[in-house]
Amino acid sequence: MEKVFSLIVDNTSGVLSRISGLFSRRGYNIESITAGVTADPRFTRITIVTTGDDDILEQIEKQVEKLVDVRNITELVPDSSVYRELALIKIECKPEERPNIISITDTDAFKANVVDISKNGMIIEMTATSAKIDSFLELMSSYKILEIARTGIAGLRRGTDNIFWPDKNNIE
Repeated sequence: MEKVFSLIVDNTSGVLSRISGLFSRRGYNIESITAGVTADPRFTRITIVTTGDDDILEQIEKQVEKLVDVRNITELVPDSSVYRELALIKIECKPEERPNIISITDTDAFKANVVDISKNGMIIEMTATSAKIDSFLELMSSYKILEIARTGIAGLRRGTDNIFWPDKNNIE
């Protein structure tokens, strides 16, 4: 089973290392992890995708919640959240193959962008769900994929209810 957790943590040096270290020490697996500063620069949002059975996932949530830097942890449930991932895909192609690749990237199904073209290849940028990126990669498998860089997902819960903001008066 897979779960996505959104953490609000203090924006301090080493926070990401302490969180990933907890996973490592306990033998938990991180499928993807992303981090970035929030609207308040004192805090960072970390999105972690992890796998395990129900007991392991519950234990992960409890252990992460205990870390000093963690202000809040929330599970991002798929039906009530939005997830996106960025992928850069370098494809080897001949000049005569470019129009076909570009026509695939331009479809409403993928909405990808060609961000670089060279003599024998191109780089495609795509922001979508992980499943949509996987589908695109499968479609591109008839071409030689030279390199892929994927960010891992970033996610937020839908709506404006239950947004966590640390109490500005209780921050050391």
